[in-house]
Amino acid sequence: MLQVNSQDCPFKLHQIHSLLQTPSLHHPLTLFASLSVCILFPRAPNGAGATAALFWAVREQMAEEQQVPLLKKVYYQNCSGCRVEQLKETRRGLPIRELVSIWSVVLCTALPISSLFPFLYFMIRDFHIAKREEDIGYYAGYVGSAFMLGRALTSVAWGMVADRYGRKPVIMIGTITVVIFNTLFGLSVNFWMALSTRFLLGSLNGVLGPIKAYAAEIFRDEYQALGLSTVSTARGIGLIIGPALGGFLAQPAEKYPDIFSEDSLFGRFPYFLPCLFISVYAMIITVACCWLPETLHTHNENKKSREDSYDALEGANGGSNAKEKEQEIEGSEPTSNESLFMNWPLMSSIIIYCVFSLHDIAYIEIFSLWAVSPRIHGGLSYSTDDVGVVLAISGFGLFVSQVTLYPLVERFLGPVMICRIAGVLSIPLLASYPLIAMLSGSTLSVVLNCASVLKNVLSVSIITGMFLLQNSAVDQHQRGTANGISMTAMSLFKAAGPAGGGALFSWAQKRQDSAFFPGDQMVFLILNVVEAIGLLMTFKPFLVQRRR
Repeated sequence: MLQVNSQDCPFKLHQIHSLLQTPSLHHPLTLFASLSVCILFPRAPNGAGATAALFWAVREQMAEEQQVPLLKKVYYQNCSGCRVEQLKETRRGLPIRELVSIWSVVLCTALPISSLFPFLYFMIRDFHIAKREEDIGYYAGYVGSAFMLGRALTSVAWGMVADRYGRKPVIMIGTITVVIFNTLFGLSVNFWMALSTRFLLGSLNGVLGPIKAYAAEIFRDEYQALGLSTVSTARGIGLIIGPALGGFLAQPAEKYPDIFSEDSLFGRFPYFLPCLFISVYAMIITVACCWLPETLHTHNENKKSREDSYDALEGANGGSNAKEKEQEIEGSEPTSNESLFMNWPLMSSIIIYCVFSLHDIAYIEIFSLWAVSPRIHGGLSYSTDDVGVVLAISGFGLFVSQVTLYPLVERFLGPVMICRIAGVLSIPLLASYPLIAMLSGSTLSVVLNCASVLKNVLSVSIITGMFLLQNSAVDQHQRGTANGISMTAMSLFKAAGPAGGGALFSWAQKRQDSAFFPGDQMVFLILNVVEAIGLLMTFKPFLVQRRR
């Protein structure tokens, strides 16, 4: 029998005895490897270190071979969410079909938001509810804010429905709502009908929150930034194309008398054609949504699959570390019943999102007012057609940058750094707008288009980054509700933004001779202050990211 001398072997016998008591060493291969090094190299320097190193290497290799197949994901045959996960694992390449689907749905729900603005003034005038012409804007403000008010009241509820019954039903209800109530709005015969249809259009259209959760779930990890940038880009394009449709298609009997007569349906309802155009598009999208895959899991797979894995590990390793593994994994995940309002990574990103949304909606209104205002007041004296051309070019530039550039930059810098860089660049850009008003001719056109494209790209990049942070701050079963909270807060801020922006612009027009930031300089200064507040909030300790 082989004898081991305790003086010759640097690995002491009492240490070998203690190792033999370790349950993980009961495997014969591990035991053989550990004792072989000690016996074959009795006088090697640091022999004990070599023995221990080899022992742990063999042990870890065996653990990996045993645990990898045991911890493999469990998929359920009748779960649509599991089918989506399986498809994500097997499919490679750019998910064109999913991108087009999300783009189409978001565009469908974004078009009605702003399509009424070009003709709303004339619609209120034709209702004869305003006693004076100066009161038209007062009533137009009610109709314009009714959509956002309705959405603010129901966004959380729609998010909870999406978490309970799935994303697809909420998406389809939203597109059907556009078909019905946007059509009825175009057929409005009085102020109260217009007000109520716009309110119901916002209340029953809870798509934007669930579609963000859907975009975070339908794509592989490397394409999630592209998916969420598609949501923000399609929404931005919709807010640009919507007013163009409203301006070109409203009052067709007056603009195109050779095609539409005064006695026709479009002559009796002069604001029906742009609404009908959007509703027909929404009907097509509703039919196409029937083939959308559902991403919500309809089972509680986490607990069951985890217990099965631990049972298998316990049988293989003698129960040495199964409980430790369970505690480690459970400690790294939030509890299912965690209150979303106590989730600071989520709430901090929502608050920052609201600040930047307030800035963006105020900028959109102020830009149009500034562009059409006379040069004597610091404006550009642009026509509505000129503004439409600038917005169209901005929309095209926004689409190209978000689809091609943003996902690549986000992969290297991350969403938070992109938000900070975009915020820093936006401040001097906005400060240059009063200087742009001093230009004229083709120089003005080129510089203004470049500035508008860059400003819209920076704004949407910030919003996309906030989308990413919000969806990564919660688990799947809470994403719909989380996005509902986000949409409620954002809608409240956006309902206040246009009123605040219009009042700010009117006040600035009356102080052209002031020594301190006269006229439009004060407008862009205050916009920069809001932008700077949002930028500072992206730093710690305010913004906190969820640990993975």
